[in-house]
Amino acid sequence: MSVIVIEFITLDGIVSDPDGSAGTPSGGWAFRYGPEAVAGDKFRLGRTLDEGVLLLGRATWQLFSRLWPGRDDPFAARMNAVPKLVASRTLTDAGTAAWANSRLLDGDPVDAVKRESRDVVVTGSLSVVDRLMAADVVDEYRLLTFPTVLGTGRRLFPADGPHRELECLAAERVGAAVLIRYRRPTR
Repeated sequence: MSVIVIEFITLDGIVSDPDGSAGTPSGGWAFRYGPEAVAGDKFRLGRTLDEGVLLLGRATWQLFSRLWPGRDDPFAARMNAVPKLVASRTLTDAGTAAWANSRLLDGDPVDAVKRESRDVVVTGSLSVVDRLMAADVVDEYRLLTFPTVLGTGRRLFPADGPHRELECLAAERVGAAVLIRYRRPTR
């Protein structure tokens, strides 16, 4: 089992509001490169989605639950079929019915991933990512890095965060961006 964090990210490490849905002044930066820049399996998840589970925070789940169910393409079929765990203190079980295979996470996200036997993919969901990073349970980062510098916004790795050593697994141009895969060194 691996915990894989996937994020759209700028050259200066900003991960907030890549699609503009949060309404920030610099939001929508990833989508300015056109739909082909973000559509499909840009993070090379493949079978991981077929055999794993998505872990999403409430806000990301709510956004995705409005977008994915209405799409009809092979990647959307995978996104709609994958089991989804939703970390939320405000949603109800009935509230997660809007997107197939979604259920509320019972308890702490860190405990949930430690109990999980499948690969866990976390997308967006920065509060969940923060908790997993603080507990040092993230095994891999897949970062779709766009040639944009924002200067301000929420960073994946804050300046006051802990020291991390990562190993680069791959770097591949994907349209306007570069997909970079990092993993923590084997313990």
